[in-house]
Amino acid sequence: MKTYPTNEIKNVVLLGASGSGKTTLAEAMAFDGKVIERRGSVETDSTLSDFTDIEHIYKRSIYSTLLFAEYNGYKLNIIDTPGADDFCGSLFSAFKVADVGVMLINAQNGFEVGTEIQARYARAHEKPIIAVINQLDSEKASWENSLESLRTASQVTPVIVQYPVNPGPNFDAFIDVLLMKMYKFKGDTGIREELEIPAEEMERATELNRILTEAAAENDEALMELYFEKGVLTQDELRSGLKLGLAKRDVIPVFCASGKRDIGAKRLMEFIINVAPGPLKAPNFLTVDGEEIEPDSNGPTALFVFKNIVEPHLGEVTYFRVISGKVTEGMELVNSKTGNKEKISQLFAVAGKNRIKVTEMMAGDIGCTVKLKGTRTNQTLSTPGSNIEIEPIRFPDPRFRVAVKAVKTGEDEKLGELLNRANFEDPTILVEYSKELKQTILQGQGEHHLNILKWQLANLNKMEVEYFPPKIPYRETITKVAAANYRHKKQSGGAGQFGEVWLVIEPYQEGMPEPSKYKIDGKELQVNIKSKEEINLDWGGKLVFYSAIVGGAIDARFLPAILKGIMEKMEEGPLTGSYARDIRVVVYDGKMHPVDSNELSFKLAGRNAFKEAFRKAGPKIMEPIYSVEILVPSDKMGDVMSDLQNRRAMIEGMSSEKGFERLVARVPLAEMYRYSTTLNSLTNGRATYSMKFSSYEQVPSEVQEKLLKAYAETDKDD
Repeated sequence: MKTYPTNEIKNVVLLGASGSGKTTLAEAMAFDGKVIERRGSVETDSTLSDFTDIEHIYKRSIYSTLLFAEYNGYKLNIIDTPGADDFCGSLFSAFKVADVGVMLINAQNGFEVGTEIQARYARAHEKPIIAVINQLDSEKASWENSLESLRTASQVTPVIVQYPVNPGPNFDAFIDVLLMKMYKFKGDTGIREELEIPAEEMERATELNRILTEAAAENDEALMELYFEKGVLTQDELRSGLKLGLAKRDVIPVFCASGKRDIGAKRLMEFIINVAPGPLKAPNFLTVDGEEIEPDSNGPTALFVFKNIVEPHLGEVTYFRVISGKVTEGMELVNSKTGNKEKISQLFAVAGKNRIKVTEMMAGDIGCTVKLKGTRTNQTLSTPGSNIEIEPIRFPDPRFRVAVKAVKTGEDEKLGELLNRANFEDPTILVEYSKELKQTILQGQGEHHLNILKWQLANLNKMEVEYFPPKIPYRETITKVAAANYRHKKQSGGAGQFGEVWLVIEPYQEGMPEPSKYKIDGKELQVNIKSKEEINLDWGGKLVFYSAIVGGAIDARFLPAILKGIMEKMEEGPLTGSYARDIRVVVYDGKMHPVDSNELSFKLAGRNAFKEAFRKAGPKIMEPIYSVEILVPSDKMGDVMSDLQNRRAMIEGMSSEKGFERLVARVPLAEMYRYSTTLNSLTNGRATYSMKFSSYEQVPSEVQEKLLKAYAETDKDD
């Protein structure tokens, strides 16, 4: 294939709820673009996009797929994305490298929650949108209802470019009010006949052309003046106005199609070529320093990596967009993040599972290469010395967490390698071994998301794993002043062990005055501070450690050992074994033995004195609270609210968004396990949510009692 210059490239992402027909339309576009000689289907597992075994099993997209079409002298890079929100990471990657979104709406269902979710993502990424009402050949297809639902839900005015003549099973024609022509299709071949608009449709078409013209003119003062003067605009003037309006995201052009019958794909591609912003007109990419990078093919080369996969017998495949300059076979570039050199040994244009070898690619183009040494998603490869590093994709926070372990013993290392590979291919899968919880924690976007990973591990890697509820990272602290002392004495034969520590503990708050006196058991205790050590704890909060030892009761050389003992108990709190935080400790007295005292003795004495004082200091358990935002259809609001109340949620806000309700609540993490599954069940898959850590707050007394009882049996004095 030829090398396409920047001005002959368009980058498109296909959006839409599950079942809206993205993969089928992509297949039609590839067929019309002469990339394939025959269209495949989802039903027969023969499409360019959905080519993996798991996609064949589920009959829907699980991963994003890059493909292209060559049409009217242009190259259209098309990214087909999953409709399910569990796989939104693929969508975020696609938004990064695509310049315009094509939103498919199922003519049977109209504007669904899944559509709204993806529309919100598009707005957040500031991507212009073209709407396509698809599957107009379906028995229950309704153009009018779908259009009205789009108008109701959209924050931008939809403008009709096409409308169907006969929606339903006999759908074979539409009227294009931009070109003022009727297109009639024969069979399922994509072959079309251009006709004059029938007399019975002329009034409707003329009125819609007027509305379209006004919408185009509103985007440019010169066009508006011209329209007022002449009363009409030429097709080129219309395109010019729509081009401005689309780029500014002020209009949503609306098209009609049947991907299955290849109706409308060619005309959609023509519109994308003529009107949609390409690399030269889309906003420039930014570096991590906020500098704009022009898509100049003569500039320094910069490739942004947006996707990695590992293929059997081939290894790592790296997908990229050329941000500036050009890339050629054999070129040596530098990873701006790591400083490592990478050689581009081969270049490919991508058509799903097929790859077409090319020798070079210009700024704005999208392709892939293989066998790079260590370049990952979100990294930039650039000309040595240019120091270009593109701003990374901001992936969504995880919404679902499980603990994971290998079913067979002795496979932990292999499991770790496979989970790291999973993160390499999908950055929304997070894996971490928690020293605190003593579990490997796996996080993703939903239960289905992680179940797909489980299937991959079992079927592709022969690794059986078990998912189970993860422990909760509680925190422990205290509410009042308490004192304790502990003598560690051990004698066995020769040298013994001896250490005695007296200390006071109290809750720590930023800005509190230095300690001077305490009232313990009705008696006043005066302390004279000799030294102070502040420790910022890795898990949050502080430990402030004071020595107020007088008269040489304990040598200064034993103070680090006392602190070490206290820190050990902070790492495994006295109540539940969770991390403790925000505590101030004053060691004010003790005893030592000239022979038997050593560091171990004082470490154990300090540890146990702290433990005893902690239990007397009004201890409390803190639990992580998450801010949860839920988007739910209005008719399911009651069910969702009732479920949240059962999860100890505190509702913080509610608002309506054109047929949907937006709920904001604070929910304990302990109550969020498998929430995505419950929400799907309650709303028939019509709701979504996001969650983000908010704070630590005290658990209710009944919860604390349960946690204490569960831990009591395992906790023994040293």
